[in-house]
Amino acid sequence: MALFRKKDKYIRINPNRSAHQTPQTKPEVPDELFSKCPSCKRMVYQKDLGLEKTCHFCSYNFRITAQERLALTVDEGSFKEMFTGIETKNPLDFPNYMEKLAEMRAKTGLDEAVMTGTALIEGQEVALGIMDSHFIMASMGTVVGEKITRLFEYAKQHGLPVVLFTASGGARMQEGIMSLMQMAKVSAAVKQHSNAGLFYLTILTDPTTGGVTASFAMEGDIILAEPQTLVGFAGRRVIETTVRETLPDDFQKAEFLQEHGFVDAIVKRQDLRQTISKLVRLHGGVR
Repeated sequence: MALFRKKDKYIRINPNRSAHQTPQTKPEVPDELFSKCPSCKRMVYQKDLGLEKTCHFCSYNFRITAQERLALTVDEGSFKEMFTGIETKNPLDFPNYMEKLAEMRAKTGLDEAVMTGTALIEGQEVALGIMDSHFIMASMGTVVGEKITRLFEYAKQHGLPVVLFTASGGARMQEGIMSLMQMAKVSAAVKQHSNAGLFYLTILTDPTTGGVTASFAMEGDIILAEPQTLVGFAGRRVIETTVRETLPDDFQKAEFLQEHGFVDAIVKRQDLRQTISKLVRLHGGVR
């Protein structure tokens, strides 16, 4: 019992600590230090992702912004943005739609879900489009369709190949049938560009779904995809309910599509710049 009688010898009291102050139970870890990979579900240290933001466990490519895509793909300072300032008329008078667009513009720095312009990729001049899933999930509305259509028309007039990075959650519900009409509109522009003998390269990024997949995303002369990219039209559960069958685990993944002939090649993000340059050169670019 002598041990307890002499407790002051063994227990140190902090005079600056309030008797009512609760001790910290566990250290706090900032949320931005780790990310959960959507593909393999493992936690990845943010700094290990690198500039390409690629999971080192399964090679899944995390979603990146249009600005980050530019930095990884084009020659520095060569991008010239085009077809900005086009605005939707909100054809359905959808409540709070214009406010939502204004919020997305302020948040992403984009005027719409696709960035369009011209650029050099290892010296090869291209008409470039980059869809950004951070802008209303890169849903396809009238402005998206108009910008991509104008990009193909400009490329035809100036004899340029088109390189298009696709990403989309599908048609934009706030614009209804006007959104769906963009599928035919862009496809017509793609056909005219093709009739002129010009090259169109598609790069499918995660996710590319809905009307974008059912139209211009799958109309490229060559179709590339990043690893583990989700590509499809309807959702997995919708299809399983319709056909009453259990689909394979890798159904609608880029690897599954390549195996069945819908994708020409799967290219790692760090190799895309060089691959695009080679393909453009082989199809009429600067040699």
